[in-house]
This record gives sequence, C-alpha cells and structure tokens, in this order.
Amino acid sequence: MKAPFYADVADAPEGVSCHWLTTSDGVQIRVASWRAEGERGTVLMMPGRTEYIEKYGPLVGDLVRMGLSVIVVDWRGQGIAERLLPNRALGHVKRMSDYQLDVAAMIAHADEIGLPRPHYLLGHSMGGGIGFRALEEGRDIAAAAFTAPMWGIKLSAAMRPVAWGLSSLARPFGLSALLAPTQQAKAYVLRVAAEENTLTTHLPSYERLTRQVVAHPDLALGGPSLHWLNESLREMRRIQMAPAPKVPCLTFIGELEAIVDPADIARRVERWPGAELVICPGAKHELLIERPEIRQDILSRLDQHFRPH
Repeated sequence: MKAPFYADVADAPEGVSCHWLTTSDGVQIRVASWRAEGERGTVLMMPGRTEYIEKYGPLVGDLVRMGLSVIVVDWRGQGIAERLLPNRALGHVKRMSDYQLDVAAMIAHADEIGLPRPHYLLGHSMGGGIGFRALEEGRDIAAAAFTAPMWGIKLSAAMRPVAWGLSSLARPFGLSALLAPTQQAKAYVLRVAAEENTLTTHLPSYERLTRQVVAHPDLALGGPSLHWLNESLREMRRIQMAPAPKVPCLTFIGELEAIVDPADIARRVERWPGAELVICPGAKHELLIERPEIRQDILSRLDQHFRPH
C-alpha cells in the first residue's frame, strides 16, 4: 500500500516509491526506494535512532548517481512507522531483535519490486547495531559499511552503572516505558541550537533537520524509554562478544564523536578480519550530513567498497 513521502523537505531525487509494509508480528513500517539505471546493486540504508527516510534524501541522490538503487526504512517506533507506546515522543522497542523483522520485510519488499542484487548494507548509529545482527543472521549482503555504529555508547564512569541499574530494575517494577535518565521527550533538534549541537559541524545540515520536524511534526522523536536503553545496552555487549561476520566491512567514525564509543568501535573492527576503520578528522556523529569535504571522502570510499569483492 502506498505511503506518504514528504518530498517538500527531503531534497531527494525523483522517482521515489514509498510503501507501508506489515512485519511478520503485525507492526506497520514505512519504506521508500529509488531505482538507479543499470544493475549495479541496491543499498539497504539502515537509519539511526530518531531518524526517518526523508533525512537521507541527499545521500540517496549521491548513491543513485553512482548507479546504486536504494531502499530506506522507518524502523518501528520512529518516523511515521507505527509507534509502540501511547506517548509517541518516546523511542521504544520490545526487543532489539524485533528490528530484524523490519529488516526481513524491507528485503522482501526490495526483491518483490525487483530492485537489483547484490545488496549492500549501509548502517548509521543504531542502524549499525541492527545491521551487524542482520549480517550475523546470514542475510545475503555483499559488503557492509557503517557510520558511527552503535556498538558501544559513550557513558561516563559514574553514569554507566546508573544506566545499567535503573534500566534493569525498570523491567520487574513495570517502569520500562519511562524516559531514560538525562533524556527529554522533546526532539533534540527542536531544543538544541545549531551552534551547540553534537551531531554535525555542518550547520546548514543541522538546520535542515530542524526544518523537517517543524514542517512535519509526526517525524519527531524524543529520548528513549528505560526499556529501550536496557535492550540497547544488552545488545551492544552482545555485539562486542560476537564472532565477526564473514562480510567485507568499512567503518567510519568522527574525530569529535560524542554519542557512540569510538573505543568500542575500534575493538570491534580489530576483531573483524579484513575490516577497515576510517577516522574522519574534525567530524562529529552524523557523518553522512557533515561538511562537503568529509561527505565526499566517505562517498568516494563507499563507491569503491560497494563493488564485487
């Protein structure tokens, strides 16, 4: 079934096909796809927490110009996919593994509409964690790339036991739907000035995110629930201990990263035979909307990586 696509704020190329999908557990998610000329393959774009399809419009244009088709997803609980709590401002999921049901629906749809294989995976932040598990589960992915993947989260020594303790206690006491500590229900881009943001050094890109959620408030999402926090902490610990997937991997992290943990990412890459870690000088968390020179370097590397290995 056709789904809305907010072309007025997406800066995306023409030719979008946007659909509602129902996952195997009955959750409604949204996907959008673009078909490039030729049969080079399709990028499965896996966004981060709070994100939505329209954010990636410019990236889609870059990939399509490379000859790569693209499909992007609104994960359950964010964008205009089905929200999982009565308070739609809170990010929430029952189990991190549930996102794999969204991945399965996304890939099945890509095949159904005839997007070309091979498939290449591009995961940002939370999408990097989801993408890692998708590789573990044996999805047919020719090569994977990650930007600031959520394989560890930056917490102070004092906050780490608090995050683990509170989020774990929330389960038996029925408090899982409460907002995680230090988080706010209002979307980050609506409460933090561009000059103070920890996402990107490219202020026009940050201001674009703000315009998107102002124009379409249903895209906005605030902080995560205690349950989401506990699930994510468990998942990141699991990822650190997991065997490396047998898939070529290219990972980017910003020199000024303040959200995910660069040390955890480096440790994960070190134990992944043939994987490469690229440190982007002067960049923050949102590498795909960073300054043009940073984006161009990443895109050039992706263009080389998303080819037969």
